[in-house]
Amino acid sequence: MNRTLALILPLALLAACSQPPANTTAAINPATTGTEATPPALDAKWLQGQHWRLQGATGADGKRIDALFVRADAPVTLDFNEGRLSVSNTCNHLGGGYTLAGGTLTVSAMASTLMACTDKALMALDQAVGSRLEGTLKAALNADGTLALTTAKGDVLVFAPEPTAETRYGGPGETVFLEIGAKTAKCSHPLIPDYQCLQVREVKFDDKGLKQGTPGAFENFYGSIEGYAHEEGVRNVLRVKRFKIANPPADAPSQAYVLDMVVESANEKK
Repeated sequence: MNRTLALILPLALLAACSQPPANTTAAINPATTGTEATPPALDAKWLQGQHWRLQGATGADGKRIDALFVRADAPVTLDFNEGRLSVSNTCNHLGGGYTLAGGTLTVSAMASTLMACTDKALMALDQAVGSRLEGTLKAALNADGTLALTTAKGDVLVFAPEPTAETRYGGPGETVFLEIGAKTAKCSHPLIPDYQCLQVREVKFDDKGLKQGTPGAFENFYGSIEGYAHEEGVRNVLRVKRFKIANPPADAPSQAYVLDMVVESANEKK
């Protein structure tokens, strides 16, 4: 049996992230309302309640900035949380502090993880994004709810909002760790014959990121984990956010699970 284990991440990564405050206001889109829409107020609360996915980018010359669109299936995404800005879907994860005052967004020098990417365009994406976000930018919300950031050189980056899980479920949720067994198992489902359930059990970690106690037996997991795609033969330990679903329909789950990060992975394929 070929078995490869990833090391448990240190406390700094395992600790639950601070949760953004809930914001249940949806983005306004005149195309769907048929009327001229008024954008929501541009404030930290609104920024924190959304994932911001890069939709368009033009230079001062009006031309599209192709260097920012390396991954068509995974656009550059901004997340704002308690004075911190993080950037994902680049080669490395980028992050830095930010302040918002009126229509001015100021971003400090950004730190980066140090992973090397074989794709040269993806590797260059870090610099292309970071150089445009650092410093002082003009920030404005358009009538359709998109966020426009204008750099000192005149580049304009437009980001479309996508509500965070905290916004969608109306609360911060609970951070838990789930071990997903390598193999699924047939389980009873009222609507789907031969339904295969994930095999799941909860695991605990101490403040140093080390496993504590003995996990219980694996149990059938009938729901889904948003953002997680299981590969048969691969065991994973996930950090997830668990949310209560208010007034779920009959026979529907009362909790929702959203993937935060993969903590440990083991290939148990024969």
